Amino acid sequence: MNKIYKTGTGLLAVLLLFAILLSGCKSGGEKQKNIEPLATKDMEKIQQDIKQAEKIFNALPTPLESAMLIKTAGAPFDRKYLNPLENTNLYTTTRSKALNLGVYTCDLSFASLYDQTQLIIDYMNAAKKMADGLGILDAINQETISRLEENINNKEVIMEIISETFLNSNSYLADNDQASIAAIMLVGGWVEGLYISTQLVDLKEFNGNKLVATIIDQKLSIDILINLLQSYKGNPAVDEIIGQMQKLKAVFDKINIKTTPIKAEIDQTTNVTILKSKVTTDMSPEIFKELTAVVKEIRDSFVK
Repeated sequence: MNKIYKTGTGLLAVLLLFAILLSGCKSGGEKQKNIEPLATKDMEKIQQDIKQAEKIFNALPTPLESAMLIKTAGAPFDRKYLNPLENTNLYTTTRSKALNLGVYTCDLSFASLYDQTQLIIDYMNAAKKMADGLGILDAINQETISRLEENINNKEVIMEIISETFLNSNSYLADNDQASIAAIMLVGGWVEGLYISTQLVDLKEFNGNKLVATIIDQKLSIDILINLLQSYKGNPAVDEIIGQMQKLKAVFDKINIKTTPIKAEIDQTTNVTILKSKVTTDMSPEIFKELTAVVKEIRDSFVK
């Protein structure tokens, strides 16, 4: 998945600092002459950890990308699946504000892709309230709102503004020693996208449903997400979310995905070699219903 809307730079800086401090603690009782070789050796491990963290962070879909997957699958728009705007007054903790910044950003993305003009403005204001509550005053300012209103009929500009909003929020948190809050925000957006997707599936048209295929693809995302959250294990807010994600993973693990060996085929028209592989899955309507129920349970705990 090609990531162009977010950066893990601040997050990696926090991880680097943590790793350096950790290596310093390990060498506490040693003589000064032994510290330098140990630090050099540990730095190689730290650099490997940084690369892995960046890979994990950038592999997850942003709220905008989640909304795009729903739109591409041909799903209809339905406002009833969005987090009600009046719920903004419910969120008083850092955890709830971070989760719902992600949730509202996903809802905003969903509304924008379906040209819901008034909802775009309303949900941008809801996201702004969450961002302001987290101290991210510049991520969504009055200039952002005005620019949105001025370009309300220009989908390309709207999508650019939404991307910048998410990027700025994430970067601010990560660069200000709040990388765990950035991860929580990412969880909120991802779960909201999954929630909307599962709610929009018509079980009467389950077989061959493109939206179902998109949902199955998130089996990879849940592993990536848990790995990211594990970086902040010990934080009570994060630990609770890890438990919820593991419950969701247990359902995803019931889905088997099989991929046939890759075969090279030559397109006779363009004379271009194409690599093809067939992917099959055994997710039944029963497992889908279980997945939908768990996703709704988690999402409800985020927004209420």
